[in-house]
Amino acid sequence: MTRGLYLRNLRSVVRCGYYAILMDLESLLVSKDAALLGVLRPTLEKIAVKVLVSPEIMSGSESLTKHKFDAVIIDCDDLQGGVKLLQDLRKTQSNSKSVAFAVLNGKTSTQEAFRSGANFVLQKPVTPLHASRCFNAALNFMVRERRRYYRYPVEMPVQVRIAQVGEFSATSSNLSESGMAIRVATKLVKDAGVALRFTLPASNVSLELKGRIAWVDGTGHAGIQFVDVPQSSQFQLDTWLTERLHNEMPRNMQSYANLV
Repeated sequence: MTRGLYLRNLRSVVRCGYYAILMDLESLLVSKDAALLGVLRPTLEKIAVKVLVSPEIMSGSESLTKHKFDAVIIDCDDLQGGVKLLQDLRKTQSNSKSVAFAVLNGKTSTQEAFRSGANFVLQKPVTPLHASRCFNAALNFMVRERRRYYRYPVEMPVQVRIAQVGEFSATSSNLSESGMAIRVATKLVKDAGVALRFTLPASNVSLELKGRIAWVDGTGHAGIQFVDVPQSSQFQLDTWLTERLHNEMPRNMQSYANLV
């Protein structure tokens, strides 16, 4: 991929407010095809996407249950069980929304791959040019997915109200656009509805929203999933998180930032 094309991708990411997390993208390639790996690895690394390789379906499936990936690439036709793994990907807890690539070799049709959950399709033999075009087209989708689940570590006071329990204080440990983790002395019950009130640090933005307790660990830690967030509050939260992400922009990308 040319430097000009790379910079055009970066401009697109900046406009979406996602530039700061570009360097952290991760992908899983499930394949034992050395030629395929030889094309895909350098192509992905050029756009700052790390590659983990699983040569077997079983090891690939285990990786999907243990780790979150921004992209999953499956050799569907030359690895027995590849199509089934693609279908099962959409049922996993961590990777159901990951950007999925199906690599085909004459057995599975493009339509079947899309029906099985693929977002993009690569046909063997995969050339560097074809791979570059495909992954460049998918880059914003991968970054958008990373932005969706990114959690920013932050400690701030949070007022929590639960019906039939009352209001009490907690402390956050991280925050994302869809939820937060808190520490609290009060015993909480999973799936209980909560009302939250907090002020974003280094701002005068106070948010009030509703959520549910997604998990508790028995040691005073709990996860809250946001379920009712006013549009204005969501905008304020997303803006605040984007500013934090920009502040964490990797130093080795500064020279590119000056050219964008």
